[in-house]
Amino acid sequence: MKQNEQMTVRVKGSGNSKQKALATALSQVQREVLKNSSTVLLRIEPLDIQVVTASAKISTEKFLFFFLPRKKEHYEITVDVVVDVTFVEINKIEFVTK
Repeated sequence: MKQNEQMTVRVKGSGNSKQKALATALSQVQREVLKNSSTVLLRIEPLDIQVVTASAKISTEKFLFFFLPRKKEHYEITVDVVVDVTFVEINKIEFVTK
């Protein structure tokens, strides 16, 4: 009744730090697995993570074009996550009508 399947999910994330960009990407794994599945999921376990693209944009902004310069950082990352999905096929359950 319980089955396992491995699938690869591509997710993207962005943020003002490297950790936040990766955490945003990994938080979308469950949403992508649910979107591609019509079964009842029991567990989603990540097995491997491969970085597809990672980019950083660093810009300097100044107050009134001269004063108080500061650097702003923005990171974007795209990763492929291999997940092991444990699920129950709802179609295989026989319901008895009364």
